[in-house]
Amino acid sequence: MFNRFARHYDLINQIFSLGSGEWYRRTCLRQAGVGPGAVVVDVAVGTGLLARQAQRLMQGRGTLIGVDLSESMLARAQKTLSIPLVQATAEALPLADGIVDFVTMGYALRHLSNIGEALAEASRVLRPAGKLVLLEISAPSHPVIKLAAGTIVGGVLPAVSAVAARSRQAKSLMDYHWRTIATYAPPEAVLDAMCRAGFQNASCASELDFFRFYSGQKPTPGQEETDRAI
Repeated sequence: MFNRFARHYDLINQIFSLGSGEWYRRTCLRQAGVGPGAVVVDVAVGTGLLARQAQRLMQGRGTLIGVDLSESMLARAQKTLSIPLVQATAEALPLADGIVDFVTMGYALRHLSNIGEALAEASRVLRPAGKLVLLEISAPSHPVIKLAAGTIVGGVLPAVSAVAARSRQAKSLMDYHWRTIATYAPPEAVLDAMCRAGFQNASCASELDFFRFYSGQKPTPGQEETDRAI
């Protein structure tokens, strides 16, 4: 599916975020501590929307790797990113243990087949004290806001996307996005999965009760022993 929609993906995201997507991605990465000298793997890199913001913050110093299952998405990312791009799944990262400072993922958590395996893989490749950074969208908890979001995101924006992209495929992509958003697990379930995967200080910051910024930290060996003792 993402192979078919790759050429429309950036435009759809621009419409969906009303032009604020770059700023929000960069702000979340900065708050997580991404900067010069970091080693970052961006899982489900897609066309490179989140990776490009990480690259800006890293200022040419450090290592940035993109991973995605879709070869068409990787081909689009290759046009704007001069970084290693690897075709693989989030549940089986072709990386050695404990080599990464940050594992990032932008709006792809709800597309994974097994979130537990993906989080375990993120923990495996992270160094002790390394950070997991997840951007995601889930339906608002308030029924009135959820109804409004469904009307706009589930109705208006797909139609706008089809006109802007001059393609019915663009509308299909937006329809799919809203279906996955409306039925995805609430923040509490994601935080619970992060804790079960062993991440500490798991937190979720929310914008408009819609956009979610999750972060968690891999414990150091000393912290793991303390936790077991407690």
